[in-house]
This record gives sequence, structure tokens and C-alpha cells, in this order.
Amino acid sequence: MPDGAITIRDAKVADLEAVKAVLLDAYAQYEKLLPKERWEKYREEIMDSVSNSRVKARIIAELDGKVVGSVFLYESSEAAYGLPQLNITTPVMRLLAVANTVRRHGVATQLVWAGIRRTHQWGADVLHLHTSEVMSAAALLYERLGFERAYDKDIIKGDAVVKSYRFQVKDATWLWNGAVNSENFSIPK
Repeated sequence: MPDGAITIRDAKVADLEAVKAVLLDAYAQYEKLLPKERWEKYREEIMDSVSNSRVKARIIAELDGKVVGSVFLYESSEAAYGLPQLNITTPVMRLLAVANTVRRHGVATQLVWAGIRRTHQWGADVLHLHTSEVMSAAALLYERLGFERAYDKDIIKGDAVVKSYRFQVKDATWLWNGAVNSENFSIPK
């Protein structure tokens, strides 16, 4: 793990190829866990999201000038999934990704906090996300950070349940009072 500070910032057009590479690196582990057809469709959705105009914010993590993580924010469930029937009219966070070489060093946590802060800046009270059962490490992270299950917003895909979580942004005043407000975070050696 290189020494240095993680910088969290909005992605620029010049970053998008690196974002694709991080997404492919981070999500490749699911290729073996999902049926082939489902994986291929998911991979295509992931790649399309990098340049999709429905993405409201693409936030990246940089270490030593290299993109090592990303997360995307959408305005609603309709923008995120094409599912207006979910009736999520607040931001939705999708496709949290961290390069395998820097996992377990707080990069995902800082990207999630950045998504929460951005949701707050937009004036929304709640941030939603969805994760599948095969992404158990992600679910544990979200729960540790204060997300709660939102069973009423689960997505059913055949026999699989894509679990919904929500974070009550309006109740997280500690975030806006200096506890987590820096855009630069040091990685422990």
C-alpha cells in the first residue's frame, strides 16, 4: 500500500477510463458468483454508467495521482434503475468501487461519506442504495456507517432480492459539524 493521502473529488472526463478500470477490477469477483447471462448484463450496466447522462455525480478517490475508487449518485430510483415505481425521489448511491490494491484502508468509507455529504449539499434528507446478497462485505460496511435496511424499497429480480438501504442524512448533524468534512484523508501506514 503506497503512502499518501486519499483525495476525494468529482471525476473529470479525463478520469473516466481509469474509473472503468477500477469498476472492472472491483466487480470482477462477482463474475464467478453470478449466472453468466446476469453477469454480462450487470457488467454492461456498469460500463454504461461511466458515461450515462442520468448520473448526477461521479465521485472518485485518488491516491498518488491515480484513481483508486469511485461512487456514483443519481437523483432518484428512476434515474438510477429506470424504476419509478420504487418511489425513491431522493439521491441513490450506486457502484461503489475500490481497487483491490487499496482495499481495507478506508477508501470505501471516505467515498460513502462523500456521497452522504453531497446528498446533504443537494438538500435531500435521505440517501438510498441497493446491494445484492453476494455483496455481503458492502452490506456490512453500510450498516457500520449507519445505513438501515429499507425493506419497502427492495428490488426483486427473479428469485434474487436486491436489498435496499437508506441513510437519514437529516439526522447526521455530526457530519456537518466537523467530524468528517475534509476532502483529504491520510491512509495509515
